[in-house]
Amino acid sequence: MAKEKHRTGKLKYGSVSALMLAMVLIALIALNAGIYALEKNKGWRIDLSFNGILSQSADTKAVIESLDKPVEIYALFRKASEREWPELQELLDKYAAASDRITWKQVDPMVDQLLVNRFSTDNAVPVEGNLIVWCEQTNRFRIVGGEDFIGQGFDIETGELVYENLTFESSITSAIAYVVRDRVAKAVIMQGHDEYKLEFLTDFQNLLEANQFEVVYQDLKEEGYMPNPEDLLIFFDPLKDLTETELKTLTEFAGKGGSFLFACDTDVSMDNMPRYMTLLRSYGFEPLEGFAEASQVDRNSYYESQTYLVPEMCSTDITMDLVGTDRDFLILPGTRAFAEPEEGDRNLVISVVLRAAGTAVIRTDTTVTAPDGTEGFPLALQARRVTNEGYVSRAFIIGSGYTLTDKGLYSITRSQELTVNVMDFLMQQGVTGLNIAPKDAARPGLKTESLNLGSILLIALPLSVLFAALLILEPRKNR
Repeated sequence: MAKEKHRTGKLKYGSVSALMLAMVLIALIALNAGIYALEKNKGWRIDLSFNGILSQSADTKAVIESLDKPVEIYALFRKASEREWPELQELLDKYAAASDRITWKQVDPMVDQLLVNRFSTDNAVPVEGNLIVWCEQTNRFRIVGGEDFIGQGFDIETGELVYENLTFESSITSAIAYVVRDRVAKAVIMQGHDEYKLEFLTDFQNLLEANQFEVVYQDLKEEGYMPNPEDLLIFFDPLKDLTETELKTLTEFAGKGGSFLFACDTDVSMDNMPRYMTLLRSYGFEPLEGFAEASQVDRNSYYESQTYLVPEMCSTDITMDLVGTDRDFLILPGTRAFAEPEEGDRNLVISVVLRAAGTAVIRTDTTVTAPDGTEGFPLALQARRVTNEGYVSRAFIIGSGYTLTDKGLYSITRSQELTVNVMDFLMQQGVTGLNIAPKDAARPGLKTESLNLGSILLIALPLSVLFAALLILEPRKNR
């Protein structure tokens, strides 16, 4: 009888334990489902990843908070490959949770071909792995994906470009900011004077479009053309001089507050371009003949070749944020130098943006010229002029256009950031470039000082489960 009573007690105890275990499991499942819903719909998930891939920067939050138009995002993923980009999908959830004006959905590009065709252009067709960011009110869209999501770096030891970071956030936020703008600033690249060939400007155009600028090409000789002062005119190393009519058109454009970007390389003699020089001198720019060459003994002033100068970045309106955060490394290949700016009239302010080392010289076929004093020659300048009509016209000139247009230099120097800052200064508008830091692509080596909350929880959770099990098993062992 005692034995049967003992068995009944064990059975009763076991039933209660099983019921309690089932209730705990049900509660955990319900809790997990609730938390998942909050994570997905409210963005409550804490980002414990090593690179903060799901965290949103201050710039992203500012863009989201300022949205006044709905934005739709189509993620082109087939069902079979949707798990290849879990971080991207979770990041899209964060965007949607942050604003009711942002929605996204997954679309299989092999199934919904109509949507793919709808957002296809002559230059771009959305493919699997892309995002289509679209605003119906502006009827503007942007396709991002592929290289937009991966940042490259330069391996000094191997001399090769390597993939080193992820740029999901900057690409998506930039696209959102672009599609909702009522008017896109227009960068007009001038043609008709043997400027850079179009194939050399692809990277420059892509960079500007990624930062919400509209890029167009315009022949200044076109009859009846009158540039809009709200736009920016860009001259990439013209080899032929302006006509009197063209100079008059550009002077009127500047008088109404129009601005210029000039790339003035070394492959043309400015003596043969008097009218173009008149335009440059109206902003205090005086190009010098020849090319700048670094001193061989000053190893920090050039990169590999003495004609590939590493300039000093001066602190100006354009470069202040770059200098302040040590993002000032640039390379100017085969660059022209400029005369030291003289003090302008009371309506003109000129500043040196980039300067060669004091040991650099200017070399021509017949002469070598050293700078006066200890400061090196200017390699880039900015100017601001108040016109007779009361407008403010701005200009920027650089002695190496490749610094602004070469994707390889974008990857290994800060020329990309400089280019965007130049555009912001010249367009006289709010900042278009977004200062969103990329995320590390590779997990760094684990060190004692690198332990964070995620690492602590990873260790603490199993230990807490083990401790709870011991608390439960200890009384049962003594029965």
